[in-house]
Amino acid sequence: MTATPISNIRNFSIVAHIDHGKSTLADRLIQLTGGLELREMKEQVLDSMDIERERGITIKAQTVRLNYRARDGKDYVLNLIDTPGHVDFAYEVNRSLAACEGSLLVVDASQGVEAQTLANVYHAIDAGHEIVPVLNKVDLPAADPEAVKKQIEDVIGLDASNAIQISAKTGENVPEVLEAIVTRLPPPKGDRDKPLKALLVDSWYDVYLGVVVLVRVVDGVLKKGQRIRMIGIAAHYEVDRVGVFTPKLAQVDELGPGEIGMLTASIKEVADTRVGDTITDERNPVDEPLPGFRPAIPVVFCGLFPVDAAQFEDLRAAMGRLRLNDASFSYEMETSAALGFGFRCGFLGLLHLEIIQERLAREFNLDLIATAPSVIYKMKLRNGKEIEIHNPVDMPDPTQILTMEEPWIEATILTPDEYLGSVLKLCQDRRGSQKELTYVGNRAMVKYDLPLNEVVFDFYDRLKSVSRGYASFDYHLTEYKEADLVKLQMLVNSDPVDALSMLVHRTRAEQRGRAMAEKLKELIPPHMFVVPIQAAIGGKIIARETVRAFRKDVTAKCYGGDATRKRKLLDKQKEGKKKMRQFGKVDIPQEAFIAALKVDV
Repeated sequence: MTATPISNIRNFSIVAHIDHGKSTLADRLIQLTGGLELREMKEQVLDSMDIERERGITIKAQTVRLNYRARDGKDYVLNLIDTPGHVDFAYEVNRSLAACEGSLLVVDASQGVEAQTLANVYHAIDAGHEIVPVLNKVDLPAADPEAVKKQIEDVIGLDASNAIQISAKTGENVPEVLEAIVTRLPPPKGDRDKPLKALLVDSWYDVYLGVVVLVRVVDGVLKKGQRIRMIGIAAHYEVDRVGVFTPKLAQVDELGPGEIGMLTASIKEVADTRVGDTITDERNPVDEPLPGFRPAIPVVFCGLFPVDAAQFEDLRAAMGRLRLNDASFSYEMETSAALGFGFRCGFLGLLHLEIIQERLAREFNLDLIATAPSVIYKMKLRNGKEIEIHNPVDMPDPTQILTMEEPWIEATILTPDEYLGSVLKLCQDRRGSQKELTYVGNRAMVKYDLPLNEVVFDFYDRLKSVSRGYASFDYHLTEYKEADLVKLQMLVNSDPVDALSMLVHRTRAEQRGRAMAEKLKELIPPHMFVVPIQAAIGGKIIARETVRAFRKDVTAKCYGGDATRKRKLLDKQKEGKKKMRQFGKVDIPQEAFIAALKVDV
């Protein structure tokens, strides 16, 4: 296989909002360049997980190398990275963009520019990319390409006069996209004679090959049998195989400057390969490593517990397996009085949490209970110490705390004009402060500062319901601000249920406690004794509901005699219930946990 001249290589990624047709366009490009034969094609060929196909979303960024003969008669190598669109997987987008020189910006011609379109295109501009706008779904009756071009120019500030109008579903005008890639995107820069310098873009675990590392070669050549060094972790390996994805894995002799491919080197664990690390030659290393990128930092934490305590070891093994392929997922063991042994897990957002939970249930057959999601709070104690709290149960005595800080985000919401009032009310109710409000045609773009703990619960669901699904939402963490937070505990039969404890703002504590007590009253079935449900802050009860006891007619067989005989039987029953209540264990069904956490206040 002869080496492709660097001027004939194009590295590009596809960026867009969720569901604007990135993966479908990738399918068409693979089909047109003959990457797969027609019988091997399937929809979303790069979305390898079942969960990606069912939900129609991309979770892992995937890469593919395409060979294309352009109209000028030259043969080009196109390295395509298909990226996720959802805010929780923005770290995948950043990694992918670092390996490319250009991006295709895909915008739905019927829906226009959305919040995630903005976020992802700004990532691409920050990475110094040349951007080619592509208007997809022009075959839809609601498509309005001219209005969307104007939106791209007004909102993003990109020239959209030569935007390519396509339908990825039908294949209409897709060959023009291939031509634009070779004519409008720049080739990579690199020197074959310099020492090897390669960027570690991604890594995952393969049952047969071990750890597979996706690399972008910047300078030098990467060959089979070469001794390499990973600068970040100061580890040395010998390369077993070098290959490219077409999208099937094809082994090659070497990867030159500007090329994207994979290597395996008998690496035992994915944790040994840090994304953004620089790979160089052991004997002839580079002086300066590549800048790399910020590690993915979990922002949402929640406890995951098996419904059946006997499944704890299975859960531990399953989490270890998931961690192999998802370095952004972190976990540590914890115990709960109500739920037994489980794990405290860190996620990049609520969708990430949902995906991990679904994968554990589906791939490993586990039945799980998730506790209330919480964020990282920073606390300064009176003894001068500073601590971070992931779990409300770990909160120290309030008298020891000097100040508490919670994380805030800047949210960008795009919504049709008629739903703006409902969206603004939702943000105000969640303690938000408005930063700016601008219009693009009949759509409003509003920016809000919001506390993250108000967003992690059900903000996204509420936003979708108040806007009938038309609003789109993107956010990024900005800072920590001081807040008046209290620990809200739910007591069932006078026992605290730590799975339902949470940190809330003092002004919303009573409202949240009352709503949860009412919800639990509906969800906890009656027992043989009265079950009190209380919401408490410290020693102060702020709300109470009571689940009434079953009533058994103990006087049914009491015939004749005076009233004292009946009274005697009823008193005996009362004593028995009192004793039961003293020792009785309340059964809280799993649905009660899930429904109580979704309480809407």
